[in-house]
Amino acid sequence: MSETKIPEKAFKNQAFLASEEARPIRILSEYFEPLYRLAEHKVNSTILFFGSTQANPDKRASALSRYYWEAEELAFLLTNWAIGLKPKGKNFVICTGGGPGIMEAGNRGAQRAGGKSIGMNISIPLEQSANRYISPELGFIFHYFFMRKFWLVVKAKAIIAFPGGFGTLDEIFETITLTQVGKIPKKEMTILLYGEEYWRQLINFDTLIRYGAISPEDMQLITFSSSPKDAFDFLRKRLLATLPAGNVGESG
Repeated sequence: MSETKIPEKAFKNQAFLASEEARPIRILSEYFEPLYRLAEHKVNSTILFFGSTQANPDKRASALSRYYWEAEELAFLLTNWAIGLKPKGKNFVICTGGGPGIMEAGNRGAQRAGGKSIGMNISIPLEQSANRYISPELGFIFHYFFMRKFWLVVKAKAIIAFPGGFGTLDEIFETITLTQVGKIPKKEMTILLYGEEYWRQLINFDTLIRYGAISPEDMQLITFSSSPKDAFDFLRKRLLATLPAGNVGESG
């Protein structure tokens, strides 16, 4: 008499988990697993860096190369400062999309300062490999773009957009829109466009105002900067204001 075969448990059934019917489970996994892991490593808040993947550390490579090193320096300054804050847990951890270019520079600067940093990569047909400066325990890879976007922004207290292309424009306009309509509280989010000359050449904000597409007050949602030190000085003041009352001290 043959033994009765024990059925496979649903959560071990890879064919089912990869099926269309299990899509809600996969989506929920990309919500709960980062939630669990960020809590495990006591990440309270982040600073999001994004910009061109084409920004090369070789200063002779392209016009974008200078922004690689300026992003690296700004991430270093912010991480070095954030490590000295008194509140429990990790505040203002550098977070990037995990790839090359400006993303790599952000993770690299955090590592140089001796801090942890987050990389939230995405699986796409032309695979984007994770850069080597991400803290291994805080490296993520997403299947769903919208879940990745959620996690890039939800813990961010500041978003710094360096010069970039379509992906950078997508991220910055979505975040500005969410802040404009109040889905992200204005007092809880600082949006900084780094490289003022680039951004003002790329986007004619005055035209948007002249046609009535946005109001002059909407320009208060964004700030421009073109040097790591100026950006750091501005962000430091804004970020301290987001910490809970009684937890705004700085060490030494």
